[in-house]
Amino acid sequence: MDDTTSSIEKQQHVKALRRHLQAARCLRARVNFDPPAARQRLLLREWQATRLTRTHADLLASPRFGRAAQFFISDLYGPKDFSSRDEEVERILPLLIKMLPASALRTVALAVELDALTEQLDAAMVAELRRAGEIEFLDEDAYAAAYRAVGYRAERQRQIVLIGETGQALDKLARKPVLSGLLKLMRRPAQLAGMGDLHEFLERGFNAFRAMGSATDFLASIERREQQLLNNLFTDAAKPFALC
Repeated sequence: MDDTTSSIEKQQHVKALRRHLQAARCLRARVNFDPPAARQRLLLREWQATRLTRTHADLLASPRFGRAAQFFISDLYGPKDFSSRDEEVERILPLLIKMLPASALRTVALAVELDALTEQLDAAMVAELRRAGEIEFLDEDAYAAAYRAVGYRAERQRQIVLIGETGQALDKLARKPVLSGLLKLMRRPAQLAGMGDLHEFLERGFNAFRAMGSATDFLASIERREQQLLNNLFTDAAKPFALC
């Protein structure tokens, strides 16, 4: 790839990054302005993380896939607040353009898009659940009813696609030995430059995916299960969280 092509790709990824960062920041500001909603969003996300742990228990327990599965739950689709990471990205975008290859910028852009979409879907779920009163306890029936009432099937489908695309991007990064050295060299300068959270995200993802080798089977398993759950929930299956 020549320098011109790389520069164009970087600019495309930065444009997407800015758009998704803005969307995520606005959604977070809206919910954080309402402390009860913020508390209930956390409860919702903790419930979802627990559900993910049950659904993918075998991957978490796998010597090969365990590290990547934990990264998937904690750093891509869990209750963690990504505000500080996203603020870092927005603040130091000019530096990122110089320091990171286009492939790494694309990975960050996909992760931030997933974050923004998850914020949107979770906000809709919290609003629906609050119509029935304060959220003090969630069970499968209440979650499934709110999920179907909210709808957003296309957005749910996009969420699954983004999980796969982000995983594929991390898998490609993990196949670049030179990036391992670059991430190690960047660790201390990244902390000094105020981009510690972003660097840790990239390094955790890189190491998790490099440790398991090819991510094809891992990502296919996640996509199949999450797709089946989506179909179960939208078709009003009797036991939507039971997988074949």
